[in-house]
Amino acid sequence: MKILLVGNYPNDRYESMDRFAALMRDGLQQAGHEVDVLRPPRLMGKLVSGSQRGFGKWLGYIDKFLLCPALVRDRARRADLVHICDHSNSMYSNWAGETPCVVTCHDMLAVRGALGEETDCPASRAGRYLQRWIVRGLRTATVVVSVSSATASDVERIVGGSKPLRRVILNGLNYPYRRLQRQEALARLAHATQLDAARPFVLHVGTNLRRKNRQGVVRAFARASRDADLQLVLAGQPPTRELQELLRSEGVAERTQVVAKPSNEVLEALYNTALAFFFPSRYEGFGWPLIEAQACGCPVICSRCAPFAEVVGASALVRDVDDECGFAEDILRLSRDAAHRDAWSAASLRNAARFAPAPMILQYLDVYRELAGRR
Repeated sequence: MKILLVGNYPNDRYESMDRFAALMRDGLQQAGHEVDVLRPPRLMGKLVSGSQRGFGKWLGYIDKFLLCPALVRDRARRADLVHICDHSNSMYSNWAGETPCVVTCHDMLAVRGALGEETDCPASRAGRYLQRWIVRGLRTATVVVSVSSATASDVERIVGGSKPLRRVILNGLNYPYRRLQRQEALARLAHATQLDAARPFVLHVGTNLRRKNRQGVVRAFARASRDADLQLVLAGQPPTRELQELLRSEGVAERTQVVAKPSNEVLEALYNTALAFFFPSRYEGFGWPLIEAQACGCPVICSRCAPFAEVVGASALVRDVDDECGFAEDILRLSRDAAHRDAWSAASLRNAARFAPAPMILQYLDVYRELAGRR
């Protein structure tokens, strides 16, 4: 089968979406299929550094929405199927012609924000138009695959109608995270961080977006650290000034280590050596870091965010997002009770086994074959 995968514009730097596209490409090629990967060309976007803000963003729109459609139309003619890997590019389904088109929907948070719903994703005037265009693109697709049942419910409610077909396929791990020997993990961290690995630490991985609830992470950790010698590691995006001020006001700035944009190898080592992975998000479409941590045997503490019930279920310590006292209690018990921690570590490993990439690829291939048969 000849499959055209449509990825993201390079200047947008959506790392998780780039990883998903690479995961699909590698899995499909390993299954023996011919894969053509198309990303919107960075032509006008070269005129400025980055395309996410100001004038650069509008130059990026030229690349994505004026120049790329002709490429989609041309390369779709030579494919048996088009798969748009990120729903934010769903409008390209309009240019797939007669070729069946699959769109993977990772969340509807920005769409819901544009509709005035509370998702911590407010939209500008231009953003509201863009999100309406995305919804119209989803309606044009042949199949919309959602990465969780919670996301699928949002698609059903907002996209509506009998077309397109709907499927749910949970994401697979986009890197082979695994349990490491402790000495190997510590050696990686010694080369890449200033972390004192002899002291237990709580790990959060993510950005400063409000929906990621880093403020809640800091406050809950501060409560726990009053009764235990713990560290906090913030991996991913460096903290904002406001978050740095919160760390100081809560008295935990000296206990906090920042690991900016860690490599997969360093992140794997962090997951392996952390006391717990703490992920109290307010809104998510799936929650990839949860299964990354669990694949390394790290106990998970997370919020009762809609998709997490399907992603981690009973394999994690789960509380309401505002229960910061409860989160602190969970952190403290894991730090004091080795048997308790070992039990949650084992639960993590059992759950992570569900997210091997190969079963995900097979489910997508089932969708592809169904469309090929209809065609």
